Amino acid sequence: MTPAIHSILLSSLLVLTNSATASDWPQFHGPTSTGHSSESINPKGPFKTLWKANVGTGFSSVTIASLETRVLGRGKVTRVQKPFAFTLGHNGRSGSNGKESIYCLDGDTGAIVWQHSYDAPLIDRFYEGGPGASVTVRNGKAYAYSKHGHLFCLDAAKGKMIWKQNMPKLAKIKVPEWGFACSPTFLDESTLLIEAGATFALNPETGKIKWQSKAYQPAYGSPAIFALEGKTYIASLKSSGLVILDAKDGATIDTAEWRTSFDTNATTPIIKGNQIFISTGYQRGCALFELKNGKLTKRYENQSMSNHMNQSMLIDGHLYGFDGTAHRGPKSSFACIDFSTGAEKWRMSARSGFGCGSLIATADKHLILFSERGELVTLKATPDAAKILHRQQILGGRCWTPPSLAHGKIYLRNAKGDVACVEVQE
Repeated sequence: MTPAIHSILLSSLLVLTNSATASDWPQFHGPTSTGHSSESINPKGPFKTLWKANVGTGFSSVTIASLETRVLGRGKVTRVQKPFAFTLGHNGRSGSNGKESIYCLDGDTGAIVWQHSYDAPLIDRFYEGGPGASVTVRNGKAYAYSKHGHLFCLDAAKGKMIWKQNMPKLAKIKVPEWGFACSPTFLDESTLLIEAGATFALNPETGKIKWQSKAYQPAYGSPAIFALEGKTYIASLKSSGLVILDAKDGATIDTAEWRTSFDTNATTPIIKGNQIFISTGYQRGCALFELKNGKLTKRYENQSMSNHMNQSMLIDGHLYGFDGTAHRGPKSSFACIDFSTGAEKWRMSARSGFGCGSLIATADKHLILFSERGELVTLKATPDAAKILHRQQILGGRCWTPPSLAHGKIYLRNAKGDVACVEVQE
């Protein structure tokens, strides 16, 4: 912690508000965990980069939560809401002597407010390595899941550890080939979900187990929560296939096998009503299942959309996403398919230069793309065509991490840990 930041903290009291503001992005894929923002932006640019910082190697996205800062001065207490940015990174040295860190940055300046570090190998198998899960901020606490399965609960304002869990030990499993990458997900205010082979429901105040599901091959993506006919369910895409759980006790409702040549599924199911869409890379493709009377029925399966790491965006009954696997097989292209039928509507050539990128959606249905090589792109997309409105180089290197949109700013990062805050206010 720098002396300047330490001085600021000594002269003020930081308290996380119990309810995040409407413009926060407090967890992976935003407030609704779907990648859809409640904000609109000026899609035509140009965009101004406000600050850059480095947090070390990794693919953890940036989450944003508002802290209420009570500044003490001249006998008065002034309350100011400020956004703070959370992410994870590794110091980049392979082997057992490396360290992974959870970061809290000032959302307006990029200055480090606090940093919690711990020993962790890099796991740089075929790519840079480093943590892949995103920090979840809720009710004054920051929840972070390390590459090796250590789950931390920290005071979001100060970085002080409240509790931790060793999930491989708890689940009695080895660290998966690609490490743990599920982001902590809240089922409700009193239940935190985490993937470690089985799906675990934990008490967010203590980290103790409330229930755990049957053990499956680990999921590299995060679970999706949905309600249907008065009941709440959890959909998790394990490496062996789609699993539907009863959110009340973790009991398995039904499963559907879905394997890839690398035994890896890394996306989150997309749900509309009782329909569940899944998509994975390695030319495996996509499928739509229907859950009815406790049974999964496959409605279609094709190769129109193979989402390797970043899932598609569902807008007005159509899916927009990246079809292709990074560094394996045909180059990735950007496409639109019909959610209900799987029929391809259009496809942008790989020559568009997006690579195996990521995307989110704005409130007015614009798409914000972040290309594999660090270009920020805005599009107006319909089932008929896509129109590129603006493209601007922001970062370099490998960029597989999806953008975050909060308070009129987009937060981006690359594999080596460069974080950029870009102003896009409408």
